[in-house]
Amino acid sequence: MKILVKEKIPSMTVTTLRECGHDVTDIRGTTLQGLNDDEFWQLARREQRLFFTTDKGFTLHRPEAHAGLIIIRLRKPNRLGIHQRVIKALATHKEDEWFGTTVVMRDSVQSVWRSTDLKRMLCPVLHVLIMESS
Repeated sequence: MKILVKEKIPSMTVTTLRECGHDVTDIRGTTLQGLNDDEFWQLARREQRLFFTTDKGFTLHRPEAHAGLIIIRLRKPNRLGIHQRVIKALATHKEDEWFGTTVVMRDSVQSVWRSTDLKRMLCPVLHVLIMESS
């Protein structure tokens, strides 16, 4: 699975995800470090990557078309807690369920939103297909 992580997702999580065979883009130490939130969101959408963050502001994007969004919100965030919640989110949802799905992982509960407006999500794709066939 293609994944994009922001800085607050622990390095041990990135390592674990890569060991599991995922294609993980970690922005730490790259030219991507320092991008603003809108640029991160556009990067995740453009590359169709499941996006991991601790920034609750990304919940505003849940109605948009995306490859999946996991937001970790802990009362006392720490590397181990964030790591465990990321791994649990991935274990709880199948790879083919992520498109249009937003999961907010809290200390002991999770909230899940799935876009039900598939027509709106697919309109840009359908428009391109129609234009190519004309």
